[in-house]
Amino acid sequence: MNRRAFIKKMNWSLAGIIGLLGFASCEKDNQGTVYTVKGTVVNKANGKPIKGIRVGFSPEYWPTYMCGVSPTPYQPKSHVLTDTKGEFVLADSFQTDEFQTVNNKPTLPVYVQDIDGEENGLFQDEYLQVDMSGGKTVIINAELTEIENKTDE
Repeated sequence: MNRRAFIKKMNWSLAGIIGLLGFASCEKDNQGTVYTVKGTVVNKANGKPIKGIRVGFSPEYWPTYMCGVSPTPYQPKSHVLTDTKGEFVLADSFQTDEFQTVNNKPTLPVYVQDIDGEENGLFQDEYLQVDMSGGKTVIINAELTEIENKTDE
C-alpha cells in the first residue's frame, strides 16, 4: 500500500471512530436557565431608598476564555436601574458552569453602582456575591455608604 492510500485510510478510520464515540464541543447551549435577583437599595446611614442606582450581573468576574478561546461576540449580562422606591428586578439566563463557588455555595456576582453623579447623593459602589442555592429567585437588600462631597474652600 502506498503512503497516500495509507494516510487516506487512516483519516477515514479516525473520522469513523470519532463519529461513533462522539466528542465534546466547546460551544455552549445558549438557552440556560433564567435566574432573578430582586430587592431594594437603600442609604446605609438612614435607610432611605435610593433611585437611579444601576444593579447588574457583573461581567468583570465572568470567565473571559472558554475552551481557550475568547468568546465572540461577547454577550454582556443584564443590568437595571432602581425605581423611586429603590427597588429593582434583575433577570438573565445562565448555565450552571457560569456560577462561582463561594463557601461551597453557587453564587452570582452582582454590582450595585451609583451612576447619576450627585443627583441622588454620591454613594460608594458595592460588589456582592449572591448565594443562588436557594432557588431561581433570590431577594437581596443592598445598603450603600454615602460619600461626603468635600469641596475645597
